Amino acid sequence: MSRLAWLNALPLEAARSELRKCCGSRRWVEQLVDARPFGGEDALFGAADAIWAALGREDWLEAFAAHPRIGNKRDVDAKSGTERAWSEGEQAGAARAADATAEALQRANADYEALFGHIYIVCATGKSAEEMLALARARLANDPETELRVAAEEQRRITRIRLRKLLDQETSS
Repeated sequence: MSRLAWLNALPLEAARSELRKCCGSRRWVEQLVDARPFGGEDALFGAADAIWAALGREDWLEAFAAHPRIGNKRDVDAKSGTERAWSEGEQAGAARAADATAEALQRANADYEALFGHIYIVCATGKSAEEMLALARARLANDPETELRVAAEEQRRITRIRLRKLLDQETSS
């Protein structure tokens, strides 16, 4: 059975649980579960993007809040199972940061949260700590509405990567 067929066939609560690993917005999860079955991966990714784009500020903030802060090992360690493994992999660049860079990233995180009222969201996959720090500093110059849109796009990219990971896992059935 393909992973897409597996996702299509999952009982409601199991499908919710799997999709919550990809995105922390309850409305996104509910709407994507309701959009099943998907005829192909393009249909899944298209629905995921369309649903995300139609959501609003509160849904986006809920998704952001489900993430560990960039470079915060305690936040990553607070996750479990698949979500922890995915977060560790995504934030590998931050985990390898020199002490000075890690401290600067923590300060940038705090400045960002104080300014925008939500955690700094960046698609960290493949990025070094220095790249994430530079992006955080640059994004501090955004106005709140622009930054919300930038963060929402970063979340969309993270969600796509995680959906891909979900589809690429070994099937237990």
